[in-house]
Amino acid sequence: MQHIQRFFWAYLLVLTGLWWFTDQTVWAELPHFFAWRSVLMQGSGVLAIGVMSAAMVLAVRPVVFEPWLGGLDKMYRLHKWLGISGLVLSIGHWLLSESAKWLVGLGWLVRPERGPRPTLVDEPVRQFFMNQRGLAEGLGEWAFYAAVALMALALIKRFPYRYFFRTHHLLAVAYLVLVWHSVVLLQFDYWSGVLGPVMALLMAAGSIAAVMVLFGRVAVHRQLVGEVAAVRLHPALDVVEVDIGFQGRWAGHEAGQFAFVTLHEKEGAHPYTITSAWADDGRLTFIIKALGDYTRTLSATVKVGDVVKVEGPYGRFNFAGQQKRQIWVGAGIGITPFISRMKALAQAPDGKSIDLFHTTAVYDEHAIGLIEADAKAAGVRLHVSWDERDGWLTAARIAEQVPEWRDADFWFCGPAVFGRTLKKDFVALGLDETRFHQELFEMR
Repeated sequence: MQHIQRFFWAYLLVLTGLWWFTDQTVWAELPHFFAWRSVLMQGSGVLAIGVMSAAMVLAVRPVVFEPWLGGLDKMYRLHKWLGISGLVLSIGHWLLSESAKWLVGLGWLVRPERGPRPTLVDEPVRQFFMNQRGLAEGLGEWAFYAAVALMALALIKRFPYRYFFRTHHLLAVAYLVLVWHSVVLLQFDYWSGVLGPVMALLMAAGSIAAVMVLFGRVAVHRQLVGEVAAVRLHPALDVVEVDIGFQGRWAGHEAGQFAFVTLHEKEGAHPYTITSAWADDGRLTFIIKALGDYTRTLSATVKVGDVVKVEGPYGRFNFAGQQKRQIWVGAGIGITPFISRMKALAQAPDGKSIDLFHTTAVYDEHAIGLIEADAKAAGVRLHVSWDERDGWLTAARIAEQVPEWRDADFWFCGPAVFGRTLKKDFVALGLDETRFHQELFEMR
């Protein structure tokens, strides 16, 4: 989490600094509101298209950034922050643009006289940009309205995923129009300063990413087609367990990683944790909880022989750390990465002392028996906490059952609020927060 927070603020500060350094306006000498407005529109425009470009690049799931940003789950959180920042900055940019019309209409300001624009015979590129300003402003305004609507839909969790999956791609079109708007309307002198090459690189990278999104070329080299080999239902837990066999060769994965799985083309790809350890047998297992409209239908709609597309693996929830002791907390369906890790440890122990706390609202003897068998084979001490019997799992209870918790790395997967609470409580007790690892499994 700290990686993406640092990147987010550093990115905004660097963009702001580059713009400030490039723009040589003497602010104290600006004669009137319209001059201030012009400068501020340039600054807000630079920041808006800058954060949108970074968000667009992250949309194509570039795994090269995973080690630096903590995994694709963190990158999607950063993508969301950048998108919201782009929305806020764009609204501010639009308000600056429209405010002049409103204030003049109200009679509060008088627009200064402007003479005819000169013809720049000796600067054809600059003249071309000047000729395109009207078109760029008009298209940019409509692209802004479309982007605001699409971003608002993306932030509404009740908006069905299958519709979000389709409409969110349209942001790539709005982004490309806004790139044209930015290229034409960016102050021409900026292009020859330190800001120009940076903006050109960002918008070029974002445009390539947008084209990849529109033509369905996102992570195609990480996709394999397979078929459903087995389906096992766990009705008490509202869970379906799906085995997938591949027609091609899966490159392998680490325990704790996830993949995007397309079980039905109209629904699109959903991210699920890979529950099986890699055995080089061409098969993967996913345990899927009925949490939404679509996943609640899977027990009735997924059949053996169905064609499936799998893309991955992704994630850095890899149980790495210097400490010889680890404490795992898997809440509800958050147990899945730990099942994968236990299966891997049964094949290749790492010598660490591990306590696994599994908290569940529903106690299913069969499912708990499977987890107990995996824990025994991996040499992991299992602590099952049933909410109805034991109450909420707390940092105090974990510390009581594992007195050596100060020497442990913590790995948490489950509801985000629960994870934040545990982290806050353990940090308050003296834990170094860098040793608390939490997967942010929210892709929108």
